[in-house]
Amino acid sequence: MEKYRAIPQGYMTVGQLAKKMNTTVRTLQYYDKEGLLSPSRASDGGRRLYSDKDVIQLHQILSMKYLGFSLDDIKTRLVTLGSPQEVAAALTEQAAAMRAKIADLSEALRTIEGLREETLQMQTVDWKKYADIVVLMQMGNENYWVVKHFDTKTMDIFQNRFENGDADEIWNTMLRLFDQAAEFSANGVLPDSEKGLAFAKAFWDTVTDVTGGDASLLPDMMKFAEEKDSWASELLREKWSSAEPYVEKAMEAYFTKLGVNPFGGEAKP
Repeated sequence: MEKYRAIPQGYMTVGQLAKKMNTTVRTLQYYDKEGLLSPSRASDGGRRLYSDKDVIQLHQILSMKYLGFSLDDIKTRLVTLGSPQEVAAALTEQAAAMRAKIADLSEALRTIEGLREETLQMQTVDWKKYADIVVLMQMGNENYWVVKHFDTKTMDIFQNRFENGDADEIWNTMLRLFDQAAEFSANGVLPDSEKGLAFAKAFWDTVTDVTGGDASLLPDMMKFAEEKDSWASELLREKWSSAEPYVEKAMEAYFTKLGVNPFGGEAKP
């Protein structure tokens, strides 16, 4: 009992302060070590003592910590936050920082969930493809799902060819060609007619643009087309399903007229 009588009125020990503020003695000792909250005085016996003013400062520290401020931020603001305007300004700044963090975390969560679905659909563990998917998702490319349909060699070639953002333009061109094929089919435009052959040339030119004229990529692209039922894009599935019959007939007529078979290894004229 004697040691408690030695505590001056208006002061409390570290243990009493920890209990009052629902924190721990270790936390208060750490704050003291870091220069955030030091005892106002020591008792005759050398015990660290905290005043009512220290309690107010601890309220500020714990409140700011809950609001997401780092200890370094708290340390620099303890003295400056002396008016409602300064508090409001600090909170506004912190709110902006937290919104940015939330946006980053939301994007990371979307990437995690998307990658999870892709890994479940792939037949093997392939960290190279996982990395490619993550990169595309970080770029905001909604067509990241195509990665699982191509082998590593093909994807490397595509990435080298489209690193400057040309992929979106070619993708949109393909979608327009799919729409045109469906329209020609619905309107009775014959695949071997002048319009049909002009369409086939435009379609083949786009395929050649995608592959860079590398015929070794054609089997992978044909395999991709055959896997349309597993495409993640419902829009693309619908467009290709409507266009595919006409495209095949138009391409057959086009290559017959040219007298070439690019799928047999001959170069495009």
